[in-house]
Amino acid sequence: MRTADFDYYLPEELIAQTPVEPRDHSRLMVVHRATGEREHRHFYDILDYLRPGDALVINETKVIPARLLGVKEDTGVPVEVLLLRRQNVTDWEALVKPGRRLKPGAVCSFGDGLLKCEILSSVPEIGGRIVRFIYDGVFEELLDQLGEMPLPPYIHEKLEDRGRYQTVYAKNEGSAAAPTAGLHFTPELLEKVKQKGVTIVPVTLHVGLGTFRPVQVEDVDSHVMHSEFYEVTQQAADTLNAIKAAGGRLICVGTTSVRTIETVAAEDGVIHAGAGDTAIFIYPGKRIKAVDALITNFHLPQSTLLMLVSTFMGRDTALDVYREAVDERYRFFSFGDAMMIE
Repeated sequence: MRTADFDYYLPEELIAQTPVEPRDHSRLMVVHRATGEREHRHFYDILDYLRPGDALVINETKVIPARLLGVKEDTGVPVEVLLLRRQNVTDWEALVKPGRRLKPGAVCSFGDGLLKCEILSSVPEIGGRIVRFIYDGVFEELLDQLGEMPLPPYIHEKLEDRGRYQTVYAKNEGSAAAPTAGLHFTPELLEKVKQKGVTIVPVTLHVGLGTFRPVQVEDVDSHVMHSEFYEVTQQAADTLNAIKAAGGRLICVGTTSVRTIETVAAEDGVIHAGAGDTAIFIYPGKRIKAVDALITNFHLPQSTLLMLVSTFMGRDTALDVYREAVDERYRFFSFGDAMMIE
């Protein structure tokens, strides 16, 4: 299977630059796999497609203001450091610009020296660096003061409210990007979900480069995902297994929740508690072991996310759905509209 097999035409004006207000007023395409039927609704109509006894799996990760803009200390050259993953108290895996000037030993300064980092080593497989931060005080407070939300490069509008690139249930800090399917939920809608008899089950996957890294190989089988931290508690595993055993569906909010559940699911679909690193890559030909339905946004051409979506409904169907979404003028990517595959 070739990466080019997952391409589609997307007019640039359909790439959403700002989020819809209120959150749950974005559009929703519902894809019924059993019949092939598609419906065009609004996200608040999601309640019509959830049943009492179902589980709604959400990713409670919280985006950190991971984009730091500063200067190279010895030359004053502007630099950018994008934090991907914490290794210990002071050291992070990061992407840096300009890479050719930030070799091991270079020091970057942010906020007139309030925060500094030294480049320790290169990480060739991601084109990144290991950086060590030097500071007085509390790192998280400095990051909150100096950092910016790491919006994807296709969003050119400035985000006035940081909270709009955060789910309303974000809790566990550590992501370099938002699990964007969750951005459509409001506290009020989540309360209605509970009132309907649907159990909301939290998991964590800290979204990093693995989710958004472009597929740069021609053969899909050759692509290697970058690992990301996940956690599924014993309580979450027990709840999900009980719901499955009672005939309820496991509905994941976002591809990150799918990857988390499928990482800890056994071949028979039983879900086990666990925490660690996952580099799971789900694409057509792989089997979905535990997840029954998916709520997701519309993803980039030739991306691992589109490949995951294609695993649920087949590549040809997925590309036809995307063509229909373009024809119907849906909004695409992080701040765009949503789709439910059931």
